Order: sequence, then structure tokens, then C-alpha cells
Amino acid sequence: MRQGSDGQAVIRFRAAGVSLLLAHLLLVGWLTLRPLDVPWMTAANFSPFAGIRADLTLGPAAAARHIGKELLLLAPLGVLLPMAGGRLFVSPWASLARTVAAGSLISLAIELGQTGVPGQVVDIDSLILNTVGVALAHVLFVPAFRARLRRRERQRIRFVHRAGHEVPQGATPTISRVGIAP
Repeated sequence: MRQGSDGQAVIRFRAAGVSLLLAHLLLVGWLTLRPLDVPWMTAANFSPFAGIRADLTLGPAAAARHIGKELLLLAPLGVLLPMAGGRLFVSPWASLARTVAAGSLISLAIELGQTGVPGQVVDIDSLILNTVGVALAHVLFVPAFRARLRRRERQRIRFVHRAGHEVPQGATPTISRVGIAP
């Protein structure tokens, strides 16, 4: 959307994305970094997929609840991060890579922040599932949403062009001044 000619729509779109992103991050921070009053604590899990295998032994309902909770915790970032970026014409692979990298870094920051919170422990499986949730949300929603916005932008440009209005072409390029050599 950044390349569009309607500046106010881009600003509103990005402002909504940033506002929703901050609200979601505050909620996630409150859910994951508050101290818990527990009678006992499990050990930190540094073995990938060990916790997921343990969840699967509890039965399908308990496994689906725990794994689904971890997948959904940061999944909105898969949509909110590109929305806050405000790009409409971008490579889908580059967008996915940027979003997944940012989501995994946020998940890592949360896991590292939990080391100093009473009742919270580090779990590598949470990092993996949170990152997969971000990637799934991005793949499921962002390409279709961007295609819809691009289609709407093309229709708007065709309408403006047919109506006889001048189509804005962007800012006039400037040439830097070069001093005259002695």
C-alpha cells in the first residue's frame, strides 16, 4: 500500500497496524511475563520437540489445547507486522521471511524474559510453535489480503483515468547539486 497514490489511506492503514500490533504485544507481554504462584516448577526445556512429544502422550484433546495455545499466541503478528509495514507491492517470499524472522525474535525475547520471572520457565518448543504460528497466519491471510488491495487500487486508478483526472505519478525527481571544480 505504500506505493499507492492515496497518502491518507496509507497513513490510516499503517497507524491501525501499529496500534493493533502494540495492543497485541502488550497483551502477550502480560500473559507471558507475569509472575505465577505455583507450588512446583518444571525444568527448562532445551530439547526441541520434547515438550510436543510429551503433550501428545497426554491425549488428543490436551495436546491440541496446549499446541494450539502456543500456535495462536503470536499468530496475529503474521498479519499485523506486514500491516504495520504498509507495503502493497512486495515479494511474497521476502515478506514471509521478514515476518517470520521478526516473529521468532519476539518469541525469543519473550522466552529470555521469562528466565527472570518467578513461575515461568524457558521452553524451546514454545519458540518453535510461536514461530510456526506466525508463519501460518502470514501464509493464510496476507497474500490474499494484498491481492485484494492491489485489485482495488487498480480499479481506483482506472476509474480516475477514465474520469479524465490526472493520475498522480509520484514526486518529481531531484538532482543533487554538484559544485564546479576549480
